[in-house]
Amino acid sequence: MLKGKVKRIVHGSVNSEVAVELPGGMEITSIITKNSAENLGLKEGHEVYAVIKATSVMLASD
Repeated sequence: MLKGKVKRIVHGSVNSEVAVELPGGMEITSIITKNSAENLGLKEGHEVYAVIKATSVMLASD
């Protein structure tokens, strides 16, 4: 779980792309349903938690 602030929201017809700025300036992007974004009342500057659910994390190196 990562705490941050909504930096940008781009609404599509079905989904919304939500960019969250984390402390230190890094950014993480989430694709959620437009309905969920509206129900959460998301707006730029709104504090949120990015909850990451993954069964595996893949890494690569040059």
